[in-house]
Amino acid sequence: MAWGKRVSLCDFQELYRYLVDDFVIEYCRRLQKRDFTMKNEDFSTNRKGKRECLNDFLTRNLTRSLNEYFQTKVEIPRIRMGKKQEIETLINEEALLLAKYLRNERETWKPRLCSVD
Repeated sequence: MAWGKRVSLCDFQELYRYLVDDFVIEYCRRLQKRDFTMKNEDFSTNRKGKRECLNDFLTRNLTRSLNEYFQTKVEIPRIRMGKKQEIETLINEEALLLAKYLRNERETWKPRLCSVD
């Protein structure tokens, strides 16, 4: 079943949100209290406060790990060739297929979804 033409970018984003949600949940399960630090922040002109943040080392580690995660191979054929592709490529290809559908270059568009184990 194809989606109607009233597709927004938010709808497209929701297609793959579960991948990031799953990644973040699994990453956070390993965190401990000592992995966080307090930072002073200016919330507005007359309002200052503190916020608890992931420490700098783990912030860089989280970013690197998420980038590596998007390089994970999934078993969904690429548009041109190959039986597997990276998650990042899949999302880029889906954006291209959606754009073609919205420009009436394709009759239908059905998102290809993946699962990562």
